[in-house]
Amino acid sequence: MSQLASIFDQWESTTALIIGDSMIDAYFYGKSTRNSPEAPVPIINLAKKERRLGGAANVALNIKALGATPILCSIVGHDRNGSQLKSLLDQEGLSTQGIIEDESRCTTVKTRVIGNNQHFLRIDEEETNLINTDVENQLFTTISSLIRTADVLIFQDYNKGVLSPSLIKNVTQLCNNSNVPIVVDPKHDQFFDYQNCTLFKPNRKEIVEAYQLKEEDNHNMQSLAQQLRADLNAKNVMTTLSEDGVIIINDQEYHHLPAHPRKILDVSGAGDSVLSVAALCVALKLPNPLIAGLANLAGGLVCEKIGVVPIDKGQLIDEATRLEMG
Repeated sequence: MSQLASIFDQWESTTALIIGDSMIDAYFYGKSTRNSPEAPVPIINLAKKERRLGGAANVALNIKALGATPILCSIVGHDRNGSQLKSLLDQEGLSTQGIIEDESRCTTVKTRVIGNNQHFLRIDEEETNLINTDVENQLFTTISSLIRTADVLIFQDYNKGVLSPSLIKNVTQLCNNSNVPIVVDPKHDQFFDYQNCTLFKPNRKEIVEAYQLKEEDNHNMQSLAQQLRADLNAKNVMTTLSEDGVIIINDQEYHHLPAHPRKILDVSGAGDSVLSVAALCVALKLPNPLIAGLANLAGGLVCEKIGVVPIDKGQLIDEATRLEMG
């Protein structure tokens, strides 16, 4: 059996515990043939509506699509959208045992308007304040009861309030005590709170903003990633660079992998696919070049599709085999 085949087979017996901000990704699809007489905006003739799992829930969907077992721990509102999010999880065969309702919050919904295969508009319904102490304690108790089942823990942060600094610290300590590796997809608010993780996965813009630099300037991303690794005491930092590929670095090695040529239709959800593949690779203790290579490949494949969709495992296997990864 080839190394690649062995990797994909081992994912079948891997469990990922996912902590973070879950949401519904809603879509209005239609066609536009004229502009509104009321304002300089296009008129979309609505043809179809759709609702999908988003945020940390989309990471769970990606983990399942890759053949592994996801367990999602997150907060939803005590509202119609919260009930629908749990229903969508049920429909996908995903566990809801880690989902906690918070009556003080609304469930996050991102509604995208797509016309003529173009993304025209997004409307967000959300609550971004940090969860209260009682809800945080409930969530931590749930995570504590599930940690023994996990081969890897994923923090998926969208700055919607689930991942407070104290929850991050307590869950990290729990993982370190249990020898569970931690993979992080950060956002700006808690960017430097993810201390002592196994793999930290920001994109170029997030690193530049975290260090309060000007995005339009040229930056030495290797140097910035190394600085970030030291500041976080992280074992590895993997930085996605869009059309410039991905870099991955630790205290002993540095690798820069170029992007593969793609017809980019929509970057929505690509980060979730990159994170999911990287986390499963970390669970198997794969070498850094292979982690970055497979994750980079997954992100590119997802960008060729409209909307937030999980990675196609068969397509990933075919592409990785064709490129002779591993």
